[in-house]
Amino acid sequence: MSKSKELRELIARSAIMLPGVANAALARQVERAGFDAVYVSGAGMANATAGVPDIGLLTMTEVVTLAGYIANAVKIPAIVDADTGFGGAENVARTIHELEQAGLAGCHIEDQEFPKRCGHLAGKTIVDVEEMVGKIKVAVAARRDPDFMIIARTDARTVEGFDRAVERAGQYFAAGADAIFPEALQTAEEFRDFADEIDLPLLANMTEFGKSPLLSFEQLAELGYRLVIFPQSAFRVSMKASEQFLAALRKTGTQSDWVDKMQTRQELYDLLDYDPAAGEWRRD
Repeated sequence: MSKSKELRELIARSAIMLPGVANAALARQVERAGFDAVYVSGAGMANATAGVPDIGLLTMTEVVTLAGYIANAVKIPAIVDADTGFGGAENVARTIHELEQAGLAGCHIEDQEFPKRCGHLAGKTIVDVEEMVGKIKVAVAARRDPDFMIIARTDARTVEGFDRAVERAGQYFAAGADAIFPEALQTAEEFRDFADEIDLPLLANMTEFGKSPLLSFEQLAELGYRLVIFPQSAFRVSMKASEQFLAALRKTGTQSDWVDKMQTRQELYDLLDYDPAAGEWRRD
């Protein structure tokens, strides 16, 4: 069974959590922890790999390469943030082709104007409905695997208001989107009302320090959301830990007090399916 078909079957049965990752090692940790799928964070790739903000600075080729490493490091399905599709209709078509070939199970494309901004920051601008509808139609037509998921993200809530975001979602559904991602909803009631209006699989973004309340997975599943992403949670935890470690190292000149907080060499090798004694790397 393809990973894209597996993803569709997973959300047909129940809601799923997708922790966000920026690299393949962390994706393997997600898989080892027992999650059914993984989310490749656009902000994570920009922040962690290139050291730049999430404003559309990575190219399509860079995103495909990085997301492909992640998708192929795990057996579970991976979906990726494809920003605005990296250009016009022709660019969207090529993006879908490349992501499919790289092993992704799906992607989301947003209705922001390029250059985009983080969905929870002020100052966003969005394209006309007709332009986004055209991108969705092109994306659906371009995929070779009919199970590859095309998720339409709308950033309209903080630009045009809640009602207009619902209207846009309806039009994106009519254009062929497989799921809808309403970005930056601002209350639990908005999450509920959006789910009441849109009869299509919905994706909820539980990013920290943004405009949305941090609802639990159970709450969102009860409301009807089928995919719940935590795009930067693991990255933020690891960055805080490394910040604290580096401050301590600079002060003391030794890492000895931190060894018991580290992943051991053997634990890393186990995660990577590497047997150093035999000199073998097992790749299923």
